[in-house]
Amino acid sequence: MNNTTEKGRHPAVRDRGRCPSHPGALLADVAMPASGKSVIELAKLIGVSRQHLYDIAAEKKPVSPRVAVKLGKLFGNGPNVWLGMQMAYDLWHAETDVDVSKIPTLDAA
Repeated sequence: MNNTTEKGRHPAVRDRGRCPSHPGALLADVAMPASGKSVIELAKLIGVSRQHLYDIAAEKKPVSPRVAVKLGKLFGNGPNVWLGMQMAYDLWHAETDVDVSKIPTLDAA
């Protein structure tokens, strides 16, 4: 079985038992340090409170679609990076925490 893409790259494979990274980890560990700016400066640039941005970086708050658009513009990587990370993080927690054992699967065909 060939797991390479058209350009010869290998697709990312993640252990399904491991929680995906919160987008705050990317913000705190990569984006903010690379910018050379403080949380206060970055918060002002995107029009959110310092505390709100700090809470996202500390993985205490999610990245909303509005904030994703702002972060995507600020760092030049678009909102999909931020929302995709948030969705993967939220979905992993939902699939881990929600008991669906008593919900039937309907045949939609």
